[in-house]
Amino acid sequence: MQKFLLHEMSWPEAKQYFSKNDAAILPVGSTEQHGPHNPLGTDHLIAKAIAEEVAKRTNTVCLPVIPFGVSSHHRHFCGTVYVRSETLKNYVMDTCLSLKTYGVKKILIINGHGGNIAALTEAARELREKEGIFAVVFQWWMLAGKLLPEIFSREERGHAGAEETSLNLFLHPQLVNMEKAVDETPMQPFPQIEGLNIPWNTADYTRSGVFGKSSTASAEKGREVFEAVVNELVKFVEKLKELKIE
Repeated sequence: MQKFLLHEMSWPEAKQYFSKNDAAILPVGSTEQHGPHNPLGTDHLIAKAIAEEVAKRTNTVCLPVIPFGVSSHHRHFCGTVYVRSETLKNYVMDTCLSLKTYGVKKILIINGHGGNIAALTEAARELREKEGIFAVVFQWWMLAGKLLPEIFSREERGHAGAEETSLNLFLHPQLVNMEKAVDETPMQPFPQIEGLNIPWNTADYTRSGVFGKSSTASAEKGREVFEAVVNELVKFVEKLKELKIE
């Protein structure tokens, strides 16, 4: 069986891959609280699982996951480890630039944490404008909501809610303790005004770390989300591999 995980390849095997391919997949996540029932690694574990499955199905090399992200807003919950936005941006850019050495021109960044979006988007823009690398940033929950709108209600799609928990139950059930699953309606510490951006911390909204309903999660729902997202990403990666980057 052909290897698709970069960290499992020898350097001659990597050389053979990059001599024929100019695309790669990079999973990025975070290590942060996800309620009392989910593991701290939820975001990077999900990103890693999606990335590796897509890589396997498309014969595209997958890099090791970047496990830390922009998560300072969760810092009041023990175990959360975070980096600055500029740190993540620079780290991702340096990682992608190292691949440029071997001829990589197209990179799919699979992001598992919403707090990373700004840094990753900025990195992707600079990589294209200054380095000639076409980097694409993907968030699984946005696609899942569009593909499977009926599986979860709005309150089940919140942070550490039933949607994320279901993916965890499917991918690594041994890390989830559903006996500790919490349903918590987020508090509103201040009137919400459209267009107003306030630097809230998670602790301002919730005592448990859960935004909404998590008790309705199931491994079967997680399997549906995983397969739907992976199937669409496989189609995208096949087109990305054919794309000519000038």
